[in-house]
Amino acid sequence: MLVAGCASHIPDEIRQAPQNNPIVAEVRTGPDRFVGSEVRWGGVIASVENLQTQTRLEIVARDLTNSGRPQNNDYSPGRFLADVAGFLDPAVYAVDREITVFGVVFGSKDKPIGQYPYRYPVISVKQHLLWEPLPKRDVYRYPSYWYDPWYDSWYDPWYRHHYRGYPYRYR
Repeated sequence: MLVAGCASHIPDEIRQAPQNNPIVAEVRTGPDRFVGSEVRWGGVIASVENLQTQTRLEIVARDLTNSGRPQNNDYSPGRFLADVAGFLDPAVYAVDREITVFGVVFGSKDKPIGQYPYRYPVISVKQHLLWEPLPKRDVYRYPSYWYDPWYDSWYDPWYRHHYRGYPYRYR
């Protein structure tokens, strides 16, 4: 039972990258060289388009952690399109959700972002994982060391404005 409790729900294809896993920016520059290559990429969903037999996800790529989860940072090596067989509900696979996909480079597609022409690498997805949102952490700020709980602040507007409640909770 102890070993079963340590088992991960993350598929092996998502947890471990393929041998020669190219990055999105590299495939964008020469997609024909990488057709048929297996890749593990992830990022944040930018749009969902349901076609007749598949769903096309536009994903803003992010660097991945060791477990395959997209990192929450402001850097992106580019965007890519991920074709998943079947129907994916846009309410579940919503914009800004984190996803990691494993698949094969299929080619490229030119599609503008606004008015900027952009070449997307397209991958045919074999396995994907939609990550649960991380819990929001509360940040508590306590008053400074000179805080006096018996100080009567009704006549001090600066004190009343900044020190109402103990502790303060920001989101």
